[in-house]
Amino acid sequence: MPELPEVETTRRGIEPHLRGRRIERVILRDTRLRWPISPEVSELGGRRILGVARRAKYLLWQLDRGHLIWHLGMSGSMRVLPIGAPAENHEHVEMRLDNGQALKFRDPRRFGALLYTGDDPLQHRLIRTLGPEPLGDEFTAEYLHAHCRHRSAAIKNVLMNSHIVVGVGNIYASEALFQAGIRPGRAARRISRPGIARIVDSVRDTLARAIEHGGTTLQDFTQADGKPGYFRHELQVYGNREACRVCGHTIKQVVLGQRATWYCPECQS
Repeated sequence: MPELPEVETTRRGIEPHLRGRRIERVILRDTRLRWPISPEVSELGGRRILGVARRAKYLLWQLDRGHLIWHLGMSGSMRVLPIGAPAENHEHVEMRLDNGQALKFRDPRRFGALLYTGDDPLQHRLIRTLGPEPLGDEFTAEYLHAHCRHRSAAIKNVLMNSHIVVGVGNIYASEALFQAGIRPGRAARRISRPGIARIVDSVRDTLARAIEHGGTTLQDFTQADGKPGYFRHELQVYGNREACRVCGHTIKQVVLGQRATWYCPECQS
């Protein structure tokens, strides 16, 4: 599933092509996504795109009237191609622009979403209760410690709780905890303040490096230019069925919160 780095990579890839452009026509080939595509989307011809932002794993298009809320789901991707480029399989949305280009949204598994709102998108029911951005100023050691001190849940599950902090999915939670030297199954309340501080720093560093590398491609994700994300070459524990690159110990796999989790029993305690 595309996580925060993949969504941010997509935003950076498409935004220069969309900012200031006018939507000429919207072609909906299949409206059956996670939720039915908002009917207003088919009537966006003539609207101008003022910018593309991101909140958590949502892409927010600011139009001259209203906003579009996109979610890539498990397998969604966006590309900007010349109008007339053949439609690919599972290409559900095509937005033709006034410069001869078209934004194309492809989603084989159809867990993505495209919604329209005339109100503040940050107050939308899907977004308003989300936690802070992990790369923002609100995500501090003090903040995370306050949310961990009374929780018996595994720290990895806490990091993946979008009401505590957004965008830290399975891959990056595993990698950040390896970098911090903390086992993913440890009870959150049993982690010291210095340990929490290491986790915050590791989450920030891991996500920033993943964005630099264009995200992680394990199966479906590609960048807006069609290229894969290259952070998979940097993964230390996630999906590693061999020896730890740091200490040589065998990487272990467990299930936490119904998600496969990898860790090094020597480097993480």
